[in-house]
This record gives sequence, C-alpha cells and structure tokens, in this order.
Amino acid sequence: MTYDKNRPVSSIKHNDKRAAIPDSAHQGEEQMAISGMPEQSEYDIFRHEFQRGRDPELYWLNKYKNDDEDNTDYMPQLRTDIRSLYKHEDIRPEAIIDSLYELHEHKSESAKLQLDLFGDFEEEQEDELERLAGYYKHCDNWQNRLIQGDSLLVMNSLLNREGMKGQVQCIYFDPPYGIKYASNWQMKLNSREVKDNDNNISGEPEMIKAFRDTWELGIHSYLSYLRDRLVIARELLSESGSVFVQISDQNVHLVRSLLDEVFGSDNFFSLITFKKTSPLGSAGLPGVVDYLIWYAKDIECMKYRPLFVNKPIGQGTMYKNVELPDGTRRSMTKEEAQDTNLLPKGARAYRLDKLSSTGYTDSCMYDFEFEGKTYKCGKKSWRTNYNGMQRLIEKRRVEAPSTVPCYVLFADDFPMQDINNLWADTAGASNINYVVQTSEKVIQRCLLMCSDPGDLILDPTCGGGTTAYVAEQWGRRWITIDTSRIALNIAKKRLTTALFPYYKTHDDSENPNIRRGFIYKKVPHITLKALANDLPFDEETLYDQPEEDKKRIRVSGPFTVETLQSLDVSSPESLNDKQNNYDEYAAFTERIFNNLKANGIRNGVKQQQAVMHSMEHLDEPYLNAKGYYKMEDGTEHCVFFMIGPKFGTVSKHAVNEAVRAFRQHLNESNWLVILGFSFEDSIESGENKDYNFGTFQVSKVRMSDDLLQDGLLKKDKKAGSFIIIGEPDISLVNDGNGKCHVEINGMDMYDPIQDEVKARNVNDIAYWEMDDNYTGGLFKVRSIHFCGGDKKDFAAWRKGLDTVAKDLAKKKAEHTLRLEFNDEIWDTLYDFKSEPIPYEKDKKIAVRVVSQFGEESTKVLEMK
Repeated sequence: MTYDKNRPVSSIKHNDKRAAIPDSAHQGEEQMAISGMPEQSEYDIFRHEFQRGRDPELYWLNKYKNDDEDNTDYMPQLRTDIRSLYKHEDIRPEAIIDSLYELHEHKSESAKLQLDLFGDFEEEQEDELERLAGYYKHCDNWQNRLIQGDSLLVMNSLLNREGMKGQVQCIYFDPPYGIKYASNWQMKLNSREVKDNDNNISGEPEMIKAFRDTWELGIHSYLSYLRDRLVIARELLSESGSVFVQISDQNVHLVRSLLDEVFGSDNFFSLITFKKTSPLGSAGLPGVVDYLIWYAKDIECMKYRPLFVNKPIGQGTMYKNVELPDGTRRSMTKEEAQDTNLLPKGARAYRLDKLSSTGYTDSCMYDFEFEGKTYKCGKKSWRTNYNGMQRLIEKRRVEAPSTVPCYVLFADDFPMQDINNLWADTAGASNINYVVQTSEKVIQRCLLMCSDPGDLILDPTCGGGTTAYVAEQWGRRWITIDTSRIALNIAKKRLTTALFPYYKTHDDSENPNIRRGFIYKKVPHITLKALANDLPFDEETLYDQPEEDKKRIRVSGPFTVETLQSLDVSSPESLNDKQNNYDEYAAFTERIFNNLKANGIRNGVKQQQAVMHSMEHLDEPYLNAKGYYKMEDGTEHCVFFMIGPKFGTVSKHAVNEAVRAFRQHLNESNWLVILGFSFEDSIESGENKDYNFGTFQVSKVRMSDDLLQDGLLKKDKKAGSFIIIGEPDISLVNDGNGKCHVEINGMDMYDPIQDEVKARNVNDIAYWEMDDNYTGGLFKVRSIHFCGGDKKDFAAWRKGLDTVAKDLAKKKAEHTLRLEFNDEIWDTLYDFKSEPIPYEKDKKIAVRVVSQFGEESTKVLEMK
C-alpha cells in the first residue's frame, strides 16, 4: 500500500508470489510443463486412523462407490481430475480510478506523474520460449483471484498444478442449504428475484452440472459433494489454518459429523449461532438463525485472535452501581439503569465481585481489618496475599455491603467483553447484490479471528463476493470460486467499484509490507492481580478497530478473473464408469437430433429456420454429425455439426480443429455448425453471426437449455430450439484531431428465460469493458462502463471518490497541484460511448460486453 500524498486513492500491494499460469489466449501451452504429470490425484478421506465397522461414522449411499466396501481395512481415497486454470482478465481498480482524475499543472510534471500511475500495468513482454518453460515454475507478483469453475477441480488445480498445499489460512465455505432451485441460482445480474419453477432454472451449463452432481441422489449426493470439497480444502489449509462451514438447521447435524471424519473430532473449535437477515421459505415456526461450524487444521497450532464487543452496563447487567466524580458511591436509579446517558458526567459504573478464591493458597490464608471490622478467610483463601489486600483497600477497591467483603470491579477496567458463539447482532446484510448473500459482519468476524493481514483466504462458493470483499477490506489475500457466470460478474463489479477505509499500517515506508499489520486501537485491561501487586496494566488489541486516515480511501488491489480448462467435466464418482458415460452421451446426442428434426436452426433476427429431415452420426473427433434440410425452392442441402461439451464451454482450439476437419468435406457441404451451450468469447464472428471463409460458412449456434434440464423440470417444456448467436454491434468512430471513441450500438443476446435472441437491445447489457492497448493476449481492463446497473450505486461510488479528491491540495511556491475529476470521462462511465482515445495506426482496442445473464462477447477493433 504505497503512500503518495499527491493521490487520495490507493490499494494494498502484497509482496507474496503466485505460480505463473497461461492466459486464455495461450491455453494449451502448459502441456509441455505438465508432461508426465498424473492426470488424477488421490487423497485420504479420513484425517485420522479409521477402521470401518469399528469406529462410528456417518454413512450414506455411494459413500465408498470407488472403493471395496467389504474390505474394512482399506482406507478410502478421493480421486479427482487435475485441470489447468487460465487467466481471463486482469483488473486493477486503482489504475481505472486514476484515469478518472485530472491533474492541473505544468504539462511536463503532469505527464510524468500520469506515467508513474500506469507504469505497473504494463508488463515486460516475455520471450515465447521463456513463457512456455515458465508455467508453474516461475512466479508472478501476487494478484487476488476470481475463478469460474467447479470448486473441486479448481482447488485440485491449485494443489497439483500450482503447489499451494498448506498455503491457505482460512476457508469460508457456504454451500447450498437445501435442494430447491431458488436456493441455488440467480438468473440475472440486476435482479435477485428467484422462483422455484421451470422458468427459473439456470441457463448456465456449469450451474446445471453442479446442481445435478449435488442433488442426483438427494442428501446422499449432497454429502458426497461436501465431503470431496472438504477433503481438498484440508490439504490447502496451513497447519495454523481454520475452516468455517455455514449451514442451516436442516443439515447442521450431518455436516458436523462429516467434519469430524474429514478434520478429526479433536480439531472441532466452535459452533457459532448467528442471526440471519430473514427466514427463507419458513413453514411453521420461523427459523431466524444459521450456524457456523469451525474446525482447525490442527487445534494445537491454530491461529486465534480474540475479538471483543463493548461491555453493557445498567439494566440487564451486573453493573448497577456507580461512583460519582467526588468519590461518592451509590446504586443507579431505575431511570439511570434503563438509560445510562442519564448518569452524571464522569460517573463510573461498577459491580461487586468475590474476593475469595475458588482454591487454596497458603500465602493467602489470613485475617484482615476493613472499616473497623475483622474478616476471616474461612476454608478458602483470598485472591491475593495480605500486602496485596492492603493495596486494594488503599485504592478503594474493597467494599463490604454485608458480612462478606467484595472486590470493586469498574466497567472501564476493561470496557470490552469477549465475543462468544452467539451472535445476535448480525441480521441484515448491507448492500445485498446476490440472492443468498451473507452479512459482511459474520464473515468479517471469522476472518479476523483466525488470520492476519497478508494471509490467504479461500471461498469455494463465491456468490456475491462478500468473502473477497471483506478480505480485501482487511488486507488479506483472497481466492474465490463459483460455477455461475452471474455470481462471478456480480462479484467482479462489486470489487471493481468497492471503496474501503484507509487503515494505517506499522510499515509506513514507500513500499510497505502489509504483513507487519495495521495499527490497532488498544484498551487497558486492569486486573485485581495488577492492582494488588502494583504491576503494569495489560492491554488488549482490538483487531476490528484499526486506526483510520479519514483523508484517504482504498480501493481493491489488482485481481485476475480466471477460468477452468474447458472440458466436459465428470463427477469424481463417475470417472471410472465409462459405460454410463457413453450411454449418457448417446442419450444426449439423440435428444439433439430429435430437436434438430423437430425445430431446426433459426436465426434470432431474421427468423430463418433450417429444419433437418434426417441426421447421421459421424465417427470423427471434431465432427460429430451431419444433417440434411431443404430450402424453400425444394433443393436439399447438407450441414455438418460439431457438438460441444454437455457441461462446459466450446473452446477456440476445438473450433479450429473442426474447421480443419470440415475442409475435407467441402464436396458435400458448405456449412459447418458449432453447437454449444457456451462459447469462449475469443471465438468471434462477423456481422452476420458466422465466419465467412469464402467457400463455406461456420456458425455458432446456442443450444436451448431444456436439453440440459431433462429430469429437473417439473413438466415438459415445448420443444427446444437452436439459435444462431451474434456478436455486439460496436463501432470505432474517428473524431478527428487525433482522437477516436468506441460506441456500443447493441448486442444480439440469447435470453435463456424466454428462449430467444434479443436483437441489438442495449438495455440488457449489464456493463462493458475496454482494453485500449490490446496486444492480443490477456485482456487488461483499463476502463469499465456500468450502463446496466443502478445509477444510485454509481452516484454513491462517485461521491465517495469525489470527497477525498476535494480534500487533497499540494501547494508549492511556484505552482499549485489540484486533483479533481474529469467530468467528460465520468459521463462515459454510465454510457455506451467511451472516453476519447488517441488514434494510432495499427493500434488494437478490445471491447468486452457482458449481458445481464452473465454471457460475454469480445470484439477486437483495429485503427487503420
């Protein structure tokens, strides 16, 4: 967190490193680096020595599906695929915000400062051979990570590709609570409305895959889902690390037993009950609490930072006495106890505590006089020796309201009290962006109790990104994962626009090390022992109250958006079940064939339709079928099909291979159709939504989601369809005077709710991003435009930034430097037009448009 007095906005930079991984433009290049490595990993399921049939355990259907259930001496193993991760975007909110400020100063000075602000965004270009050899061996500077993919495979990649075993300090796991649709997915970025019906089943193949794997066998599949992820989470945790599992009363008993098996019952630390925002779907007695089950990796080594809350006084507490400034002591009046603001200024609340000890100490067995009366110790010793008792009397810390002397304990001796495992003050999540978002206060307490600034936090269920948001605020590194594109886009937008208090650090150097920590508020902890023995008073650190610089704010540090290797993912339980996989694929392709013959392929704009009257299987890796259809004039035409993965994304590599294979069939057909549920956004098409190769056409065709939802629907949908998907309509406008700008005219967008393509409707764009210095590799977000969000949130973001900008002024003898917003650029942030861009021949601009349904399209423009 570099301090620059010329700038009011900064972010935390971590000195840690991370393994070098490919970006999405170079996926597949890592094969040389991983050649010879295993394709699957194996882990012991049980943390401790365990014998089936002898030790108590939780049992469910298919718990030991891949193992010999009859061999009670065999330790079961979790077998999991190993996949690669790819960087999809590089986002640096500080650099984005820097571009919104305008410096009024001599040009040479201003230009120098502006160059300094953006210098770290440009990285030295690697030699290609060095890049290929460096994957997983060389290290990059740390960037936080927002990853789309199945959490099991992502965490396994972190372990086996990137060597992150034992590097995570805290895992916050918030799995689904129940099996209704509404508890599992949100349909649009700008709407948290969810319903438990067919129209509200997700259109995202990754989400449907996760839903099927989790609920295929009901609670049995759910327990396998949890068990597998907890086993890998255990491997990622450091020896001092902790895991928190958030759960409702529906399955808390089962999950507690499951955690005993995976982490060991000896490592159970606490069961926290917290009040939630509102009961979801309550029938009968409403449930208003959820639970956090807290386990340590190793309870003997675990890191624990106690948290405190303000100590209450008055009614409902034992602090009902008061000492006035003149030394007079009395009981509080009824009115004062009900409202402590009525107490006289300078009054100190206190209560009486025992002076006798619970045990026996020979040096503390004596009689003493107080206010003319002798008090005997009886069978129990006093809490201090004779000299200590005299010091307490001198300091007016002894009272004898009846026949027993007592210790006077003031509330301000230690104005705090330990937080316990009942949190009644957590209801009401602030700034809710996601349908099942957890209160920030809940996650904040968890992170602060078990980690320090610079430690790594992992959330396998990102949702609205609250864990990443809280981790960023408190200086922790973070990795968050979700299968849903909508969830990831909500989190990305939230983190990009987040504003945090600027906490002061112990290291105030030019390049501070955040691991030295924040400067925290401390409070005295005065004890009887210290008073009786004239010892220095202890202090307690308030880890949730760091000192704040009110003139500055922080934004999120640099982070990457990443994707999992685009393959058809099988659940761990079915990796060896080849016959079932084959039968499932055959049934899937048969459904596709039937739908192509019933409904054909239609164009979302022109309503053109090509209905197949016959379909044939092809035994080729990248060409899976061919079909025949008739034109209006009765002529018959042939079309070849590549069928993308059932639960995955069609990759650019696969399309290229299909095109190569199709060239061998040009004597039969001039149309190749790529069928998929989602496509890598680097697969571009032209204005007519397809590739025109002169002699043949290649079209991207979006398959209807009801092909995936078989078995999830309460009733049959109408026959599905296949829709050709277009690209955003984007213009590069030359403004003259060496400037140009980008303009979004519209976007052809598939709506999975209505099962249609909405042609060129800018209202369904959630936001769009731009890299105005695109080099063909990783997309670097240099500007972001929130055209589809809530303008109130946008205004609040600007107000927060504008406030600190106005407070900043640096005066010198020869000139004044003022930092303020460039209104022209600000206006573009909620618009479909970009800010002015210098026009340079052959320069490339990449524009990425994100729909309300989380689908992305990228287009590269070139200045000619």
